Amino acid sequence: MRKVTEFQAEHVDGAENYPLSFINDHLASMVSKDTFYVHCAGGYRSVIAASILKARGIHQVVDVAGGFKAMQQTDLPMTDYVCPTTLN
Repeated sequence: MRKVTEFQAEHVDGAENYPLSFINDHLASMVSKDTFYVHCAGGYRSVIAASILKARGIHQVVDVAGGFKAMQQTDLPMTDYVCPTTLN
C-alpha cells in the first residue's frame, strides 16, 4: 500500500506492492482465500486499504501495526536501501 518510490527505496524481500491509489486495479489478481499483510509507511493508508479490501470481499487482511517503520525494527529480510532521489 506504499507509494511506488517508497517501495522501490526499500521493502521486505519478496513483498508485492499495490499502491492505495491503484488498489482496485489489482483486485482481480488477489485470491480472496489468501491472507494479505498490508502496510504503508506509518499505518494510515493501510487502514484505508484494509477497509477497501474487506468491502470488496477479501477478508483475510492483516494490517501491520506501525507500518513499514515498525517492520524496519524487526529481523525481516529487507532489500538494500536505495535513496529515493536517485530513482527515476
